[in-house]
Amino acid sequence: MRTILMATLLTCATVGTLVAQSDPNPCPLHAQHMAAASHDHGTTVDQRGDAVMGFEHARTTHHFLLASDGGAIQVEANDPKDAESLAQIRGHLTQVAKAFSTGDFEMPQKVHDRTLAGIPEMSHFKDAISYRYEETERGARVRITTTDPEALKAVHEFLRDQIEDHKTGDPLTPAS
Repeated sequence: MRTILMATLLTCATVGTLVAQSDPNPCPLHAQHMAAASHDHGTTVDQRGDAVMGFEHARTTHHFLLASDGGAIQVEANDPKDAESLAQIRGHLTQVAKAFSTGDFEMPQKVHDRTLAGIPEMSHFKDAISYRYEETERGARVRITTTDPEALKAVHEFLRDQIEDHKTGDPLTPAS
């Protein structure tokens, strides 16, 4: 009986040591689960974006561009003949320019399900930041400008967070 007890204890100790020394993520599909979770975030941002913006992300291309005096949010229809997306883009970005000018950042909050970097400061500096709607051939843009250094920092943080969340691949530094 003592021999069986000793063998059992020794086996448990050995297994415990092996588990402790093994991969901290013992699930053999851990990498796939993590990739899916990351993909799910992007998918949910796109789904919420479609609902909030009123057009399909798959039919459009977003760009968040940094500039030395601020930057721009630009959306264009992928198909130049897609009149429906073109109208929806222009309507949405007209609303964005008006809302942001008053310090209302509810739309990006709904899309991202969180407060993006820079938004509290942009709301605080709303009178120091200009939001100008501009039409492009295939869509529109909201040009964001400021001469205030703190407001500029906030605008750049906001645009960088958008670039990362939407995975646009746009440059993270202002164009020269």
